[in-house]
Amino acid sequence: MESTHYISSNTLTIEEIHYIVVEHKKLALSEEAKVNIQKCRDYLDQKMASHDAPIYGINTGFGSLCNIKISNENLSQLQENLVKSHACGTGDEVPQEIVKIMLLLKIQSLSYGYSGVQLATVERLIDFYNYAIFPVIYTQGSLGASGDLAPLAHLSLPLLGEGEVCFEGKKVPSKEVLNHFGWNPLVLQSKEGLALLNGTQFMSAYGVYVLIKSCKYSYLADLIGTISLEGFDGRQEPFNELIHFIRPHKGQIVTAQRINEFLEGSEIVAQPKAHVQDPYSFRCIPQVHGASKDAIDYVKRVFKTEINSVTDNPNVFIESDQIISGGNFHGQPLALALDFLAIALSELGSISERRTYQLISGLRGLPAFLVDNPGLNSGFMIPQYTAASIASQNKQLATPASIDSIVSSNGQEDHVSMGANAATKVLKIIENIERILAIELMNASQAIAFRRPLKSSDFIEMFLKSYRDEVPYVSEDRILHYDIVKTIAFLDSFQIEADLFD
Repeated sequence: MESTHYISSNTLTIEEIHYIVVEHKKLALSEEAKVNIQKCRDYLDQKMASHDAPIYGINTGFGSLCNIKISNENLSQLQENLVKSHACGTGDEVPQEIVKIMLLLKIQSLSYGYSGVQLATVERLIDFYNYAIFPVIYTQGSLGASGDLAPLAHLSLPLLGEGEVCFEGKKVPSKEVLNHFGWNPLVLQSKEGLALLNGTQFMSAYGVYVLIKSCKYSYLADLIGTISLEGFDGRQEPFNELIHFIRPHKGQIVTAQRINEFLEGSEIVAQPKAHVQDPYSFRCIPQVHGASKDAIDYVKRVFKTEINSVTDNPNVFIESDQIISGGNFHGQPLALALDFLAIALSELGSISERRTYQLISGLRGLPAFLVDNPGLNSGFMIPQYTAASIASQNKQLATPASIDSIVSSNGQEDHVSMGANAATKVLKIIENIERILAIELMNASQAIAFRRPLKSSDFIEMFLKSYRDEVPYVSEDRILHYDIVKTIAFLDSFQIEADLFD
């Protein structure tokens, strides 16, 4: 297996990013990327030597200071000042897994040769990635419109020997790491600070990270929902393909097919049923889970476009001899998509909690709260409370960020996307989904035990056996917090297959 991924103009996919990260591939620039970066920088140097008119961000101030011309001898200082002044993030630190993706996406965007950066700048970012030197970045500070200015400023500070990084398990001043490798701080050239700070890589990295998890937990929602169906002694008819082919939403069809595959050979689902219909949280799994799948697919398309785009400003077009200031850094496409993703994921948690509620309700031959001696034992009464509180928090977090805007930079930046807030919210939602589904699995596996000696399908029985190795059956009350923690770890260890990205 090739251990290096070469940055090029080839289309990068969410799936590829997943495998680049999990297989710990190193990054390197293709020859094509090196040529594109160098040609653009050479063009910009020649333009600045022969061109005295103001060009935004290259020899002018920034934002509402765009009309102030900067002399040529101060252009490097201008770019360094930009990075330092914009590094005013606050809040929690961005998880290192997401910082790693930010580095990858910033490298990819700069590699196309429309940004005017030095080759050395991109190569230093690659060094950071390859040696696991992760700049300390903060979650709050981006309006998601002039790009992710504050987060990307913190990403860029270590290039100058400023700020902090996480390296070998410790947070240390960037200068220490540069000295460790014998690297000198970079001297930024004209436009470079702006190229580094303008961009959507904070929002994009969060989106990519959550989308990878979404593909996994969409699958697990189907599987755990099917185990709940078996524990509840549910019917299989709602998953008949004839129903779904006359309302052929892709996600709905895929979900029904998947559930039928999970149930293949089950003795529980095949036994005669005393009831004619199941509650919606079981009967409508294809329609609800399927709608979330379709939303995830839409968001994947948006982010696939974004991660293969140039999102800084201004952009340098060598062939047409133009440097054009525009708005590719504006995060509106991402903000809307992230809000849509938040709603779709929240619904997976909402319907999961309802299945958990049905399982503990003492229906269909199951004991109240899924425990022997209810009364003496409270059993699974309170995990449902926990799931309900988390599901409600998700509903609150799913309130769209993209419907908001606020004026900044003295009115120059008068409409912003708030995509960064949408990004950090959707990460919290997917983390909550892990917990809600873990609680449903605890309940569903307990319910299945009351269907013995009947067995479910071979696949479900194998899955439950692996789970029971980590979390035993609850015969009498114990501290269920630890069961929740172990169940989350069990689901977290589940390895995603390539076809789950389709």
